[in-house]
Amino acid sequence: MARSASLRSWECTYPKSGIGSRVMTPCRRWSRWTSATFLLTAPLSQPLGAVPDPSRLRALSLRPLRKTGPLGPPRGWFFRLYWPITAWFVTNLTVTFLWVLFFVLNRTTVVGRKNVGTARNTLLLSNHQSMLDSFLVGLGAFYPQSWWRPHLIPWNPAAAENFYRTPILAWLADNWKCIWVRPGRRDLHALHKMIEVLPAGVMTLFPEGTRTRDGSVGPGQAGPGLLILATRARVIPVLIEGMRDVLPIGKAMPRVFKRIRVTYGKPVDYTEFLAGPRTRETAQALMDKVMAAIRAQHAELRRA
Repeated sequence: MARSASLRSWECTYPKSGIGSRVMTPCRRWSRWTSATFLLTAPLSQPLGAVPDPSRLRALSLRPLRKTGPLGPPRGWFFRLYWPITAWFVTNLTVTFLWVLFFVLNRTTVVGRKNVGTARNTLLLSNHQSMLDSFLVGLGAFYPQSWWRPHLIPWNPAAAENFYRTPILAWLADNWKCIWVRPGRRDLHALHKMIEVLPAGVMTLFPEGTRTRDGSVGPGQAGPGLLILATRARVIPVLIEGMRDVLPIGKAMPRVFKRIRVTYGKPVDYTEFLAGPRTRETAQALMDKVMAAIRAQHAELRRA
């Protein structure tokens, strides 16, 4: 199978001879039938938001690849054995403390929670203002239900340089259901991991790829669009306002007595993009529509 044009810019990093030197080369270590290329080009018959057949998910699952470059800290069998329990407990305990921060020490208003629901294969796409945004988005949508419905603990793609800097932080990130995304962001391994886990759960993702400096909603990247086309997830646009005041860029301690607002919009209808070719251009057009919905929520909030 020829490599899809939509993935030509997604490459793996391999070392040249010599310490520290690197070269970008096409990743040819993907199995033909388990590659993200196949997921993006194979026909899907499920409606939007449907959970694919479990046997198909198992057939398309990706085993960890041995390649040069970070894929996240290695974890042994003992960690993997107890991870479902520790992830459930650590995440819910963390979110409980953050609930106090958001709703007691700050004034947080949540609008449109009913638009999210509790279905699997749900993708929350939000603007990005602070390092705590993923907790706020998941908490506002699913807490306290996540205590007795573990699948409502969202997966969170996370920048390796922020969440995996120390062993303790890396352990917490793994138990917060973070997905390692290497520096440079065009990480095909991370994309495939998202495609693997999203149909059985929920996920929070920030299409801008970075935190805003001025409070505006920036353009979305094509990567989340590729994820949507591959999984046909139920897409919820989310707007965050006020988190820049709580935890500005460069600060480590959150502030209190601020006003925070979270708005969950209605699911985005993107059926118009399913009939066309699954290219990077199609994914970008889909993301432009999602970002337009988030900007509309932003404008409505500013007018209120």
